[in-house]
Amino acid sequence: MKILHVIEGMDPQLGGVCKAVRTIVKGLSGEEVKNEVLSLDDPEAAFLKEDNFPVYALGPAKSPWSYSKGLVPWLQKNLEDYDFVIIHGLWLYNSYATYKAFKNLKEQKRSGLKNQKCPRLYIMPHGMLDPYFQKVSTRKIKAVRNTLYWKFIESKVINAADGILFTCEEERRLAHEPFHPYKPGKEIVVGLGTEAPPAYELSMTHAFGKKCDLEGRTYILFLSRIHEKKGVENLIKAYEFLVKKNQADLPALVIAGPGKESSYGRKVTEMVEKNQMLRELVFFPGMLTAKDKWGAFYGCEAFILPSEQENFGIAIVEALACAKAVLISDQVNIWREIEEASAGMVAPASLSGTIKLLENWFGLSDPQKAKIGLNAAECYKNQYAMDSFVNQWKESFLFKEAPSLLAY
Repeated sequence: MKILHVIEGMDPQLGGVCKAVRTIVKGLSGEEVKNEVLSLDDPEAAFLKEDNFPVYALGPAKSPWSYSKGLVPWLQKNLEDYDFVIIHGLWLYNSYATYKAFKNLKEQKRSGLKNQKCPRLYIMPHGMLDPYFQKVSTRKIKAVRNTLYWKFIESKVINAADGILFTCEEERRLAHEPFHPYKPGKEIVVGLGTEAPPAYELSMTHAFGKKCDLEGRTYILFLSRIHEKKGVENLIKAYEFLVKKNQADLPALVIAGPGKESSYGRKVTEMVEKNQMLRELVFFPGMLTAKDKWGAFYGCEAFILPSEQENFGIAIVEALACAKAVLISDQVNIWREIEEASAGMVAPASLSGTIKLLENWFGLSDPQKAKIGLNAAECYKNQYAMDSFVNQWKESFLFKEAPSLLAY
Protein backbone atom coordinates (compact mmCIF):
# COMPACT_ATOMS: atom_id res chain seq x y z
CA MET A 1 0.00 0.00 0.00
CA LYS A 2 1.24 3.48 -0.84
CA ILE A 3 0.09 6.69 0.80
CA LEU A 4 0.83 10.19 -0.47
CA HIS A 5 0.68 12.98 2.10
CA VAL A 6 0.12 16.42 0.54
CA ILE A 7 1.17 19.33 2.76
CA GLU A 8 2.06 22.99 2.41
CA GLY A 9 5.49 22.65 4.00
CA MET A 10 7.70 20.47 6.17
CA ASP A 11 9.65 23.25 7.89
CA PRO A 12 9.61 22.39 11.64
CA GLN A 13 9.05 26.06 12.47
CA LEU A 14 5.64 25.96 10.76
CA GLY A 15 4.22 24.19 13.78
CA GLY A 16 2.34 21.02 14.56
CA VAL A 17 1.06 19.89 11.15
CA CYS A 18 4.46 18.93 9.72
CA LYS A 19 5.39 17.35 13.06
CA ALA A 20 2.20 15.31 12.89
CA VAL A 21 2.95 14.22 9.33
CA ARG A 22 6.43 13.06 10.30
CA THR A 23 4.97 11.11 13.23
CA ILE A 24 2.29 9.50 11.05
CA VAL A 25 4.80 8.56 8.37
CA LYS A 26 7.21 7.05 10.89
CA GLY A 27 4.45 5.15 12.65
CA LEU A 28 2.80 3.72 9.55
CA SER A 29 5.91 2.95 7.53
CA GLY A 30 6.76 -0.71 7.17
CA GLU A 31 6.40 -3.66 4.87
CA GLU A 32 2.67 -3.13 4.52
CA VAL A 33 2.60 0.64 4.05
CA LYS A 34 4.87 2.98 2.09
CA ASN A 35 4.58 6.70 2.77
CA GLU A 36 5.68 9.61 0.60
CA VAL A 37 5.23 13.35 1.03
CA LEU A 38 4.45 16.02 -1.54
CA SER A 39 5.22 19.53 -0.29
CA LEU A 40 5.63 23.08 -1.53
CA ASP A 41 9.04 23.54 0.09
CA ASP A 42 12.17 24.70 -1.66
CA PRO A 43 13.80 21.40 -2.75
CA GLU A 44 17.13 22.73 -1.42
CA ALA A 45 15.77 23.33 2.08
CA ALA A 46 18.18 21.90 4.64
CA PHE A 47 15.47 20.42 6.88
CA LEU A 48 14.34 18.07 4.09
CA LYS A 49 17.70 16.31 4.19
CA GLU A 50 16.93 15.08 7.70
CA ASP A 51 13.93 12.99 6.59
CA ASN A 52 14.40 9.32 5.73
CA PHE A 53 11.31 9.05 3.53
CA PRO A 54 10.69 10.45 0.03
CA VAL A 55 9.69 14.11 -0.05
CA TYR A 56 8.83 15.65 -3.42
CA ALA A 57 9.34 19.38 -2.91
CA LEU A 58 7.77 21.50 -5.65
CA GLY A 59 8.41 24.94 -4.21
CA PRO A 60 9.22 27.41 -3.09
CA ALA A 61 5.55 28.30 -3.10
CA LYS A 62 4.47 31.79 -4.07
CA SER A 63 1.88 34.17 -2.58
CA PRO A 64 -0.01 33.81 0.72
CA TRP A 65 -2.01 31.03 -0.97
CA SER A 66 1.21 28.97 -1.35
CA TYR A 67 0.73 28.59 -5.08
CA SER A 68 2.95 26.26 -7.12
CA LYS A 69 2.41 25.87 -10.84
CA GLY A 70 3.97 22.39 -10.80
CA LEU A 71 1.60 20.85 -8.26
CA VAL A 72 -1.38 19.91 -10.45
CA PRO A 73 0.78 18.49 -13.29
CA TRP A 74 2.77 16.40 -10.81
CA LEU A 75 -0.41 15.03 -9.26
CA GLN A 76 -2.00 14.26 -12.61
CA LYS A 77 1.09 12.32 -13.61
CA ASN A 78 1.53 10.37 -10.37
CA LEU A 79 -1.84 9.96 -8.60
CA GLU A 80 -2.42 6.46 -9.92
CA ASP A 81 0.71 5.23 -8.16
CA TYR A 82 -1.00 5.57 -4.77
CA ASP A 83 -3.78 3.82 -2.86
CA PHE A 84 -4.53 6.74 -0.53
CA VAL A 85 -3.90 10.47 -0.83
CA ILE A 86 -4.20 12.50 2.36
CA ILE A 87 -4.37 16.30 2.24
CA HIS A 88 -2.98 17.82 5.43
CA GLY A 89 -4.45 21.22 6.28
CA LEU A 90 -6.90 23.49 4.49
CA TRP A 91 -7.25 26.99 3.04
CA LEU A 92 -4.15 26.80 0.83
CA TYR A 93 -3.36 25.82 -2.74
CA ASN A 94 -2.28 22.27 -1.88
CA SER A 95 -5.86 21.24 -0.99
CA TYR A 96 -7.44 22.88 -4.05
CA ALA A 97 -4.78 21.54 -6.44
CA THR A 98 -5.26 17.99 -5.15
CA TYR A 99 -9.02 18.28 -5.54
CA LYS A 100 -8.56 19.61 -9.07
CA ALA A 101 -6.20 16.77 -10.04
CA PHE A 102 -8.63 14.18 -8.65
CA LYS A 103 -11.51 15.73 -10.53
CA ASN A 104 -9.53 15.61 -13.78
CA LEU A 105 -8.56 11.97 -13.18
CA LYS A 106 -12.14 10.91 -12.54
CA GLU A 107 -13.33 12.73 -15.66
CA GLN A 108 -10.69 10.94 -17.71
CA LYS A 109 -11.79 7.59 -16.32
CA ARG A 110 -15.43 8.29 -17.12
CA SER A 111 -14.49 9.18 -20.68
CA GLY A 112 -12.39 6.02 -21.05
CA LEU A 113 -9.03 7.81 -21.28
CA LYS A 114 -7.80 6.21 -18.05
CA ASN A 115 -8.30 2.62 -16.92
CA GLN A 116 -6.19 2.27 -13.78
CA LYS A 117 -7.39 2.60 -10.21
CA CYS A 118 -8.21 5.95 -8.67
CA PRO A 119 -6.79 6.39 -5.15
CA ARG A 120 -9.04 7.31 -2.28
CA LEU A 121 -8.86 10.93 -1.17
CA TYR A 122 -8.94 11.93 2.49
CA ILE A 123 -8.43 15.23 4.26
CA MET A 124 -6.85 15.70 7.68
CA PRO A 125 -7.69 19.29 8.68
CA HIS A 126 -5.57 19.39 11.87
CA GLY A 127 -8.05 21.67 13.61
CA MET A 128 -8.50 24.08 10.69
CA LEU A 129 -12.28 23.63 10.80
CA ASP A 130 -12.41 24.80 14.41
CA PRO A 131 -15.05 27.54 14.92
CA TYR A 132 -12.52 29.53 16.98
CA PHE A 133 -10.96 30.91 13.81
CA GLN A 134 -14.31 32.35 12.69
CA LYS A 135 -15.14 33.87 16.05
CA VAL A 136 -11.96 35.42 17.45
CA SER A 137 -12.00 39.22 17.24
CA THR A 138 -8.51 39.52 15.74
CA ARG A 139 -9.53 37.51 12.66
CA LYS A 140 -12.65 39.35 11.45
CA ILE A 141 -11.32 40.00 7.94
CA LYS A 142 -9.91 36.48 7.66
CA ALA A 143 -13.23 35.08 8.85
CA VAL A 144 -15.04 36.84 5.98
CA ARG A 145 -12.36 35.62 3.57
CA ASN A 146 -12.77 32.04 4.81
CA THR A 147 -16.55 32.21 4.45
CA LEU A 148 -16.19 33.25 0.82
CA TYR A 149 -13.39 30.76 0.20
CA TRP A 150 -15.54 28.00 1.64
CA LYS A 151 -18.46 28.91 -0.57
CA PHE A 152 -16.50 28.86 -3.81
CA ILE A 153 -13.62 26.43 -3.20
CA GLU A 154 -13.10 24.62 0.09
CA SER A 155 -16.61 23.20 0.42
CA LYS A 156 -16.07 21.43 -2.91
CA VAL A 157 -12.79 20.00 -1.63
CA ILE A 158 -14.30 18.76 1.64
CA ASN A 159 -17.48 17.34 0.15
CA ALA A 160 -15.68 15.60 -2.73
CA ALA A 161 -13.33 13.72 -0.39
CA ASP A 162 -13.93 10.10 0.57
CA GLY A 163 -13.59 11.14 4.18
CA ILE A 164 -12.18 13.46 6.82
CA LEU A 165 -9.61 12.24 9.36
CA PHE A 166 -9.62 13.71 12.86
CA THR A 167 -7.13 13.52 15.69
CA CYS A 168 -9.82 13.33 18.40
CA GLU A 169 -13.57 13.29 18.93
CA GLU A 170 -13.72 16.94 19.99
CA GLU A 171 -12.15 18.04 16.71
CA ARG A 172 -14.72 15.99 14.78
CA ARG A 173 -17.59 17.52 16.75
CA LEU A 174 -16.38 21.10 16.31
CA ALA A 175 -15.91 20.69 12.54
CA HIS A 176 -19.70 20.70 12.08
CA GLU A 177 -20.13 24.23 13.39
CA PRO A 178 -18.50 26.93 11.25
CA PHE A 179 -19.31 26.17 7.59
CA HIS A 180 -22.17 24.79 5.51
CA PRO A 181 -22.80 22.73 3.49
CA TYR A 182 -20.51 20.30 5.28
CA LYS A 183 -21.09 16.83 3.83
CA PRO A 184 -17.90 14.75 3.66
CA GLY A 185 -18.17 11.12 2.63
CA LYS A 186 -17.09 9.86 6.06
CA GLU A 187 -15.76 11.14 9.36
CA ILE A 188 -13.08 9.00 10.99
CA VAL A 189 -11.32 9.66 14.29
CA VAL A 190 -7.88 8.17 13.66
CA GLY A 191 -6.05 9.68 16.62
CA LEU A 192 -2.48 10.90 16.83
CA GLY A 193 0.51 10.45 19.09
CA THR A 194 4.25 10.68 19.16
CA GLU A 195 7.20 8.38 19.53
CA ALA A 196 8.62 7.80 23.00
CA PRO A 197 11.22 10.33 24.11
CA PRO A 198 14.84 9.23 24.45
CA ALA A 199 15.76 7.95 27.89
CA TYR A 200 16.91 10.68 30.25
CA GLU A 201 20.61 11.53 30.25
CA LEU A 202 22.41 14.13 32.35
CA SER A 203 23.64 15.72 29.10
CA MET A 204 20.03 16.77 28.42
CA THR A 205 19.95 18.80 31.61
CA HIS A 206 23.29 20.37 30.72
CA ALA A 207 22.07 21.19 27.19
CA PHE A 208 18.95 22.89 28.54
CA GLY A 209 21.01 24.69 31.16
CA LYS A 210 23.11 26.27 28.41
CA LYS A 211 19.93 27.67 26.84
CA CYS A 212 18.27 28.63 30.11
CA ASP A 213 20.27 28.92 33.34
CA LEU A 214 17.80 28.61 36.20
CA GLU A 215 20.46 28.10 38.87
CA GLY A 216 18.82 24.90 40.11
CA ARG A 217 15.32 26.33 40.59
CA THR A 218 12.17 24.34 39.89
CA TYR A 219 10.11 25.58 36.93
CA ILE A 220 6.86 25.32 35.02
CA LEU A 221 7.38 24.76 31.30
CA PHE A 222 5.48 26.33 28.41
CA LEU A 223 6.80 24.96 25.12
CA SER A 224 4.96 26.02 21.98
CA ARG A 225 4.89 28.79 19.41
CA ILE A 226 4.83 32.20 21.08
CA HIS A 227 1.55 33.24 19.51
CA GLU A 228 -1.45 35.20 20.70
CA LYS A 229 -3.78 32.17 20.68
CA LYS A 230 -1.50 30.19 23.00
CA GLY A 231 -2.49 32.12 26.14
CA VAL A 232 0.98 33.53 26.80
CA GLU A 233 -0.29 36.91 28.00
CA ASN A 234 -2.67 35.28 30.45
CA LEU A 235 0.13 33.06 31.68
CA ILE A 236 2.44 36.02 32.37
CA LYS A 237 -0.39 38.00 34.01
CA ALA A 238 -1.27 34.98 36.14
CA TYR A 239 2.31 34.81 37.35
CA GLU A 240 2.26 38.52 38.09
CA PHE A 241 -0.93 38.05 40.12
CA LEU A 242 0.57 35.18 42.11
CA VAL A 243 3.78 37.11 42.76
CA LYS A 244 1.72 39.96 44.22
CA LYS A 245 0.10 37.44 46.56
CA ASN A 246 3.60 36.97 48.02
CA GLN A 247 4.07 33.35 47.05
CA ALA A 248 7.76 33.33 47.82
CA ASP A 249 8.29 29.75 46.72
CA LEU A 250 6.86 30.27 43.23
CA PRO A 251 8.70 28.15 40.63
CA ALA A 252 10.28 29.87 37.65
CA LEU A 253 8.33 30.01 34.40
CA VAL A 254 10.06 28.98 31.17
CA ILE A 255 8.34 30.17 27.98
CA ALA A 256 10.12 28.31 25.20
CA GLY A 257 9.43 28.15 21.49
CA PRO A 258 9.74 30.02 18.21
CA GLY A 259 8.19 33.46 17.79
CA LYS A 260 10.15 35.45 20.34
CA GLU A 261 11.27 37.89 17.63
CA SER A 262 7.77 38.44 16.21
CA SER A 263 5.77 41.55 17.12
CA TYR A 264 3.71 39.48 19.55
CA GLY A 265 6.86 37.89 20.96
CA ARG A 266 8.34 41.32 21.59
CA LYS A 267 5.11 42.38 23.27
CA VAL A 268 5.13 39.57 25.83
CA THR A 269 8.87 39.80 26.51
CA GLU A 270 8.42 43.51 27.21
CA MET A 271 5.67 42.64 29.71
CA VAL A 272 8.29 40.71 31.65
CA GLU A 273 11.15 43.17 31.18
CA LYS A 274 9.08 46.04 32.62
CA ASN A 275 8.36 44.14 35.84
CA GLN A 276 11.32 43.56 38.14
CA MET A 277 9.70 40.64 39.98
CA LEU A 278 8.82 38.89 36.71
CA ARG A 279 12.31 39.44 35.30
CA GLU A 280 13.63 37.17 38.03
CA LEU A 281 11.03 34.47 37.39
CA VAL A 282 10.19 34.30 33.67
CA PHE A 283 12.66 33.09 31.04
CA PHE A 284 12.52 33.01 27.21
CA PRO A 285 15.15 30.57 25.91
CA GLY A 286 13.77 30.50 22.35
CA MET A 287 13.12 27.38 20.32
CA LEU A 288 14.34 24.16 21.92
CA THR A 289 15.26 21.05 19.96
CA ALA A 290 16.90 17.68 20.54
CA LYS A 291 18.68 17.37 23.89
CA ASP A 292 17.84 20.83 25.21
CA LYS A 293 14.13 20.21 24.53
CA TRP A 294 14.13 16.88 26.34
CA GLY A 295 16.16 18.40 29.14
CA ALA A 296 13.43 21.03 29.54
CA PHE A 297 10.68 18.39 29.63
CA TYR A 298 12.42 16.02 32.02
CA GLY A 299 13.45 18.81 34.38
CA CYS A 300 10.15 20.69 34.68
CA GLU A 301 7.73 20.42 37.58
CA ALA A 302 4.75 20.50 35.19
CA PHE A 303 3.89 21.51 31.63
CA ILE A 304 1.40 24.30 30.92
CA LEU A 305 -0.50 25.34 27.79
CA PRO A 306 -3.48 27.66 28.52
CA SER A 307 -4.25 27.97 24.80
CA GLU A 308 -7.38 29.65 23.41
CA GLN A 309 -7.43 27.01 20.66
CA GLU A 310 -5.38 23.87 20.29
CA ASN A 311 -6.37 20.99 18.09
CA PHE A 312 -4.14 18.34 19.62
CA GLY A 313 -0.93 19.69 21.08
CA ILE A 314 1.96 17.35 20.37
CA ALA A 315 4.04 19.08 23.06
CA ILE A 316 1.33 18.09 25.56
CA VAL A 317 1.74 14.45 24.57
CA GLU A 318 5.53 14.76 24.76
CA ALA A 319 5.14 16.06 28.32
CA LEU A 320 2.90 13.10 29.18
CA ALA A 321 5.54 10.77 27.77
CA CYS A 322 8.06 12.29 30.18
CA ALA A 323 5.65 11.59 33.08
CA LYS A 324 4.84 15.27 33.56
CA ALA A 325 1.45 16.63 34.61
CA VAL A 326 -0.11 18.87 31.98
CA LEU A 327 -1.98 22.05 32.93
CA ILE A 328 -4.19 22.95 29.97
CA SER A 329 -7.24 24.96 29.00
CA ASP A 330 -10.57 23.45 28.01
CA GLN A 331 -9.93 24.75 24.49
CA VAL A 332 -7.30 22.06 23.92
CA ASN A 333 -9.27 19.41 22.06
CA ILE A 334 -7.87 16.48 24.03
CA TRP A 335 -8.77 18.02 27.40
CA ARG A 336 -11.42 15.39 28.14
CA GLU A 337 -8.93 12.58 27.64
CA ILE A 338 -6.48 14.32 29.98
CA GLU A 339 -9.11 14.92 32.62
CA GLU A 340 -10.47 11.37 32.47
CA ALA A 341 -6.96 9.97 32.91
CA SER A 342 -6.23 12.35 35.84
CA ALA A 343 -3.07 13.23 33.93
CA GLY A 344 -3.21 16.94 34.64
CA MET A 345 -5.56 19.83 35.30
CA VAL A 346 -8.06 21.66 33.10
CA ALA A 347 -9.53 25.17 33.40
CA PRO A 348 -11.10 27.78 31.10
CA ALA A 349 -8.90 29.64 28.59
CA SER A 350 -8.91 32.93 30.49
CA LEU A 351 -6.81 34.84 32.97
CA SER A 352 -8.88 33.55 35.88
CA GLY A 353 -8.69 30.03 34.45
CA THR A 354 -4.90 30.22 34.15
CA ILE A 355 -4.61 31.51 37.71
CA LYS A 356 -6.80 28.61 38.82
CA LEU A 357 -4.57 26.09 37.02
CA LEU A 358 -1.46 27.39 38.74
CA GLU A 359 -3.02 27.84 42.18
CA ASN A 360 -4.51 24.34 42.12
CA TRP A 361 -1.20 22.84 41.08
CA PHE A 362 0.85 24.78 43.63
CA GLY A 363 -1.66 23.74 46.30
CA LEU A 364 -0.94 20.02 45.87
CA SER A 365 1.43 18.04 48.07
CA ASP A 366 4.52 16.44 46.54
CA PRO A 367 2.95 12.94 46.67
CA GLN A 368 -0.17 14.24 44.89
CA LYS A 369 1.97 15.81 42.16
CA ALA A 370 3.94 12.59 41.79
CA LYS A 371 0.71 10.59 41.39
CA ILE A 372 -0.47 12.84 38.55
CA GLY A 373 2.92 12.36 36.90
CA LEU A 374 2.44 8.60 37.01
CA ASN A 375 -1.05 9.01 35.55
CA ALA A 376 0.43 11.14 32.78
CA ALA A 377 2.86 8.40 31.80
CA GLU A 378 0.05 5.84 31.79
CA CYS A 379 -2.15 8.14 29.69
CA TYR A 380 0.62 8.42 27.13
CA LYS A 381 1.17 4.68 27.04
CA ASN A 382 -2.53 3.84 26.62
CA GLN A 383 -3.54 6.53 24.14
CA TYR A 384 -0.65 8.35 22.48
CA ALA A 385 2.32 5.99 22.30
CA MET A 386 3.36 5.03 18.77
CA ASP A 387 1.92 1.51 18.95
CA SER A 388 -1.39 2.76 20.36
CA PHE A 389 -2.06 5.41 17.75
CA VAL A 390 -0.78 3.29 14.85
CA ASN A 391 -3.17 0.51 15.82
CA GLN A 392 -5.98 3.05 15.93
CA TRP A 393 -5.09 4.28 12.44
CA LYS A 394 -5.07 0.76 11.07
CA GLU A 395 -8.25 -0.38 12.80
CA SER A 396 -10.31 2.78 12.31
CA PHE A 397 -9.07 3.74 8.85
CA LEU A 398 -6.65 1.64 6.83
CA PHE A 399 -8.08 -1.82 7.56
CA LYS A 400 -11.66 -0.64 7.08
CA GLU A 401 -11.09 1.52 4.02
CA ALA A 402 -8.85 -0.82 2.05
CA PRO A 403 -9.09 -4.34 3.52
CA SER A 404 -8.17 -6.06 0.26
CA LEU A 405 -4.97 -4.03 0.02
CA LEU A 406 -3.86 -5.18 3.46
CA ALA A 407 -4.40 -8.84 2.73
CA TYR A 408 -0.83 -9.39 1.55
